[in-house]
Amino acid sequence: MITPVPTGETYLALDQGGHGSRALVFDSRATIVAQGYVDIGTRYPHDGWVEQNPEEVVDSLTGSIAQVAEQLGDRCRNIKAAGLATQRSSIVCWNRNTGGALSPVISWQDRRAHASVAQYVDRSSEIHERTGLFLNAHYGATKLRWCLDHLPAVREACEKNELAWGPLASFLIYRLLHERPHLIDPSNASRTLLWNLKNNDWDPELLALFGLPDRPLPRIVPTRHDYGHISLATFRIPLTIVAGDQPAALFSLGYPQPSAVYINVGTGAFVQRTSGRLPQYQKKLLTSMVMQDSKDIVYALEGTVNGAAAALDWMADELHVTDVNAQLPVWLQQSVDPPLFLNGVGGLGTPFWIPDFVSRFIGDGDDRDKLVAVIESIIFLLMVNLEAMRNLASPPETIHIGGGLTALDGLCQRLADLAKLPVYRPADREATARGTAYLLAGCPTHWPENRHGAWFNPLQNPGIDWRYRRWHDAMRDAVS
Repeated sequence: MITPVPTGETYLALDQGGHGSRALVFDSRATIVAQGYVDIGTRYPHDGWVEQNPEEVVDSLTGSIAQVAEQLGDRCRNIKAAGLATQRSSIVCWNRNTGGALSPVISWQDRRAHASVAQYVDRSSEIHERTGLFLNAHYGATKLRWCLDHLPAVREACEKNELAWGPLASFLIYRLLHERPHLIDPSNASRTLLWNLKNNDWDPELLALFGLPDRPLPRIVPTRHDYGHISLATFRIPLTIVAGDQPAALFSLGYPQPSAVYINVGTGAFVQRTSGRLPQYQKKLLTSMVMQDSKDIVYALEGTVNGAAAALDWMADELHVTDVNAQLPVWLQQSVDPPLFLNGVGGLGTPFWIPDFVSRFIGDGDDRDKLVAVIESIIFLLMVNLEAMRNLASPPETIHIGGGLTALDGLCQRLADLAKLPVYRPADREATARGTAYLLAGCPTHWPENRHGAWFNPLQNPGIDWRYRRWHDAMRDAVS
């Protein structure tokens, strides 16, 4: 809901996501006062390839910003600062002189470089310890190597010292800001397989391992930094926050609590639990730096589910079902004993890391039951990651959940029942933008919700417990 713009300071949060770009203006009471949105397309030129047009991504952001400017008029002058949150593992190559893109946006979902990963497998444990990531084609290093090997324009620019490359955020900063800076924050840098977890900088040994020059990479600066200025109508707004989408979402309800687990369910699903100022290491999970400024630093453990809404969309296409979103709430109530779905859409993420796992059903069911099984497979994959996190610290007390698929009450209730924990779903599910605005506002002690969300308290549900045990056994057999 959009409310009248107050006279006080406001904050512009830019959320560049997989399906489109959002621009939202928040006031100091965490209320949305203006917003814009522009869709973007996605291309799938080959199996396992997922890419977008860089110019279309830039245009989608400038278009959403223009919508906000039109709504606010002269009240744009009230905007104190802007922030940008993007998908972390997507990369772009461009010409540092002209700003023209030399590659597509190669999505975090893209696995085109999977075959090249095998040559580094004997270094996988070292890579995990250095970067907090697992050796995987989803991350930036192998994608940059692919661009250098397969795109003549990238090779030529490299030979002429005209090449710039990095996470999608670094390209957007370069193109949107008047100063044309070549910068990146730690949360985005950390998804390249080239960033060192301990010293928060590019790792020379990893650059040498992947055969990548360091000159085209952006300079790493804190999350909170004077990046430059972005245009909003006739005004220039300082960009002071850059973060990954999932790290930003951690801050949507205020400063993240160590007693809570944070889950975001969109195209993929992500489980995060903060570990404070020191990184924690767990052999099956990711370690991330989610925020850094002059006074604070926050690390988190993270689990990933590659196929969330992406898996549901894929299955709906396979079954030729066109009205999934409208019918799923009812189907989740009706389906009593759906089959099991071993969900490898987009490749298995944590804790399995199998890029070419073949999805399959165990048991029979109609279209309704199969789509419910996909929803339950997302919950089961989240549960595996929750169990891995439980072994590292005191047990969590609550789950905070957001993202598009969490509009399904049946998903939230099943997760609460299986995890034996209360699940809180905010009324406003723009978690990434809200978290970005909270950081822009300086992390105030009070960051109110303007509408109360919903609590899902755990209930006795022997059916979901039984299906999870069977699914867990089936997955163990399938991956062994």
